[in-house]
Amino acid sequence: MIAYCGLRCDNCPIHLATLESDKSRQKTMRKSIAKQCTDLYGMHLQPGDVNDCDGCTAGTGRLFSGCTNCKIRECASQRSIESCAYCNDYACEKLKQHFELDPDAQIRLEKIRQTMNK
Repeated sequence: MIAYCGLRCDNCPIHLATLESDKSRQKTMRKSIAKQCTDLYGMHLQPGDVNDCDGCTAGTGRLFSGCTNCKIRECASQRSIESCAYCNDYACEKLKQHFELDPDAQIRLEKIRQTMNK
């Protein structure tokens, strides 16, 4: 599960909390996620703000509140592309800024692009 921007949803703490069946453990996970979002991204979230998420490409309607206004997700969705790796405008400025926060996302998308050229 790779998001439009190259994030790994299957490894995302928010998605893992969504899958957690033990409600006590899920609550602890969401508290930790809220702290990480505040510390790393300045989002100032409370544990209750960390909702269920199946990933931005899943189409289930369960999307992390912090991702609902994501310009990268919005753009890729409007273009009906599987990920930003398939975009003719790769890598746009929004994506370059994202790569500064998560260089591994760029590596993932570059690997996808390499398979396209074969």
